[in-house]
Amino acid sequence: MQTRKLGKSNLEVSALGLGCMGMSNSYGPPQDKREMAALLHAAVDRGITFFDTAEVYGPFKNEELVGEALAPLRRKVVIATKFGFDLSPNFDPRGTKAPPGLNSRPENIRQAVEGSLKRLKIETIDLLYQHRVDPNVPIEDVAGAVKQLIAAGKVRHFGLSEAGVQTIRRAHAVQPVTALQSEYSLWTRNPEQEVLPVLEELGIGFVSYSPLGRGFLTGKMDESTRFDSTDFRSNLPRFAPEALKANQALIKLLAGMAARKKATTAQIALAWLLAQKPWIVPIPGTTKLHRLEENIGAVAVVLTADDVREIDSAAAKITVQGARYPDRLESLTGR
Repeated sequence: MQTRKLGKSNLEVSALGLGCMGMSNSYGPPQDKREMAALLHAAVDRGITFFDTAEVYGPFKNEELVGEALAPLRRKVVIATKFGFDLSPNFDPRGTKAPPGLNSRPENIRQAVEGSLKRLKIETIDLLYQHRVDPNVPIEDVAGAVKQLIAAGKVRHFGLSEAGVQTIRRAHAVQPVTALQSEYSLWTRNPEQEVLPVLEELGIGFVSYSPLGRGFLTGKMDESTRFDSTDFRSNLPRFAPEALKANQALIKLLAGMAARKKATTAQIALAWLLAQKPWIVPIPGTTKLHRLEENIGAVAVVLTADDVREIDSAAAKITVQGARYPDRLESLTGR
């Protein structure tokens, strides 16, 4: 497995990480813990060193799963987790009833970190993200709280998720930001407009979540695909039947390149991301070993500069249909 460095901090991780959220929630009922632990071990065996979780996944269950499974392998892995949601008893983690509450007050950050450390069975969090920007708490206060946690040895690196450029600059001035995590793929290219240039300027790494478009870019979905009520994609406009049908144009584009490279559509989608910048690390999630192995295979797929230009040129003619989030959730991104 190749490795990459996130930011000027020189945090080195596998070129492909593993998003763990779907093992515990959001994509249907929680998966069997023993099976998921075996999958996490298999990922390490195959060279993956970078694992992504958050206190809100479950809530708490995903951190517990990751912590228990990776405890024997602690020296081999980099674990990222996140704080920032209000996890009071009335909290709705899927955001189906109301916008999920945010809470990035310094006291809540400290409390969240103590809980994450216990659940993850670690002494230091390798990379700690603010999950979403809290408009009620100055980002300088957030960065300052994390700076204190770094000084105390409880956190190694500071990250942001779905933050806008002004937030990134303000946070970075207080505590250097090692990585920004946001959605980025061939069907969600928002970071290219403003965010990526600022990250390059400041020396901040980029972690791409949902690099396979929440499964769409695998080419296994069409307008007849239906989602269980426990699958949050059932509430996303981009996964409505009409959008799934219209967006098949992207799959045809990927499939054409995949045939030439003797790869899968998913591998081309990941290889395209890896070809963008050497400091971009995708973290596709999966609960299946064969998908994990397929994703890892993307690291060996070589896209030339001409290949990338060809993909970009064809993609520029395709208008992706459907918003990536309902309005109530989209309002929490890009601040």
